[in-house]
Amino acid sequence: MDPRSLVAPIIVAIGVILAAMAFAVVTTLLDTADGGTELRLSRLERQLAEAVQAREDLAGDLATLRADLGRLRDEASLLANRAPVTAPAVTPVALPLDEDFENAPTEALTEEMKLARTRFNKGITQPRNRVMLELLGSPRASYGTDCQPVTNPALKGLIEQRQVGPITVSMIRPALDSLARVLDRLKETDPDIHAKVGTAGALCARFIRGSTTSISNHSWGTAIDLTLEGVLDPFANGGTQAGLLFLAEYFNEEGWFWGATYGREDSMHFEVGEETLRRWRAEGRI
Repeated sequence: MDPRSLVAPIIVAIGVILAAMAFAVVTTLLDTADGGTELRLSRLERQLAEAVQAREDLAGDLATLRADLGRLRDEASLLANRAPVTAPAVTPVALPLDEDFENAPTEALTEEMKLARTRFNKGITQPRNRVMLELLGSPRASYGTDCQPVTNPALKGLIEQRQVGPITVSMIRPALDSLARVLDRLKETDPDIHAKVGTAGALCARFIRGSTTSISNHSWGTAIDLTLEGVLDPFANGGTQAGLLFLAEYFNEEGWFWGATYGREDSMHFEVGEETLRRWRAEGRI
């Protein structure tokens, strides 16, 4: 056989082999490229998910901080609502946590006692501005640092001035009814304390002092500050006047929140709790 006759088939065979090898190499490169792309996409998707989760965590932390700020502003309501009454300096007297305060003598109503905070406000929630606005609307269109009249017609229609026990006070009618029950009970059980109860303010539409956003709960006529023998309980000293302990128990049973358990104790302050307000709303009383 003439060797020259084999050249053409050999060349064709080599071409086929080279084509097959090129195809295999290209396929391998494409597979490698696809795998790398998928890996990068997977990594980016994971990083995106982690970033979204981090954002949600930060949003939750921010909401918590805002709630804490609102609580601190609410607790500063004493500064906005106390009357200019001078409280004498007193030395708190330790009261054992298991002592029955109902047996405390009534002749020293303003004596400072150490307070067992966990005994009070059980099952009663302090109403925040969001709750008050939801249930009663805004008392007025604008606020300042001084007390101003309520202009909201619906809320204004609920407000009444009334003699309740030894004090004259302006609040919404359900709150006045509830306050009357508290003081009637106090008169039956402790007439000496009842005769010496006074008030440092109730209705007062204004911002909490130091804030331009948080409205004092006094603005809705659902909070009151009380005195004993004309003396204000000292603010944030960790104690409370002995006579207020009796009142606190009765107010709690009526569904009022006592300010003594604030982060900064405010024992003279009492306000209608959220649960009671919602019940009044369900009953059509507000």
